[in-house]
Amino acid sequence: MTRLRAIIFDVDGTLVDSQADIIGAMGRAFASESLEAPTREDILGIVGLSLDIAIARLAPDQSKQVVDRMVQGYKDAYVEMRAHVGAAQSSPLYPGAMAALNRLREVPEYLLAVATGKSRRGLDHLINAHNLDGYFLSQQVADFHPSKPHPSMISQVLQDLGVEPRDVIMIGDTSYDMDMARAAGVGAIAVEWGYHHPSQLEADAFVEDFADLDAAIETVLRDRNV
Repeated sequence: MTRLRAIIFDVDGTLVDSQADIIGAMGRAFASESLEAPTREDILGIVGLSLDIAIARLAPDQSKQVVDRMVQGYKDAYVEMRAHVGAAQSSPLYPGAMAALNRLREVPEYLLAVATGKSRRGLDHLINAHNLDGYFLSQQVADFHPSKPHPSMISQVLQDLGVEPRDVIMIGDTSYDMDMARAAGVGAIAVEWGYHHPSQLEADAFVEDFADLDAAIETVLRDRNV
């Protein structure tokens, strides 16, 4: 009997390119406290962390009260920008992402999941915008878990889907995704089109294009089950 395998995706920087909204919302959050906005590189460097931890890292000299206000300011700005153009346009899928999800969904033993620093509300909007309802059998969001790279999200996926760590792969674009995968004892595939430079990532495999993902998944699963 073929064992079930879980394929877990990060969202921002892996499936969708949401950097314009992230940078814009972060800039407005800092401006609301009369603070100079971080650089684009610094902002993209914290994508994947839970929002409170991300902003605290970008504004280490600010009090918790200020950080809390900035977190709310970021959320309000993000919602406003998303409402203005729609989530499908503000956070478009990367080229080849939809085709890859459809291919993987057709493999009988593959169970797709998500582990993201997004909120429940944010992920729901994105799934609705891209017609992805029903694709991800386990959806783990920042509302209910410690921030990446804590392995809590992956542990919950394993519990939800009844799979073993050796049969699980985390696919992401940041060091937080890769560190979370290692902490949970699962495989890790890094995509090279995301927000952290590939040189920052430690993974079992790297892919330059979604067309290469299927073969990378097969190889990593085979190597983990020899």
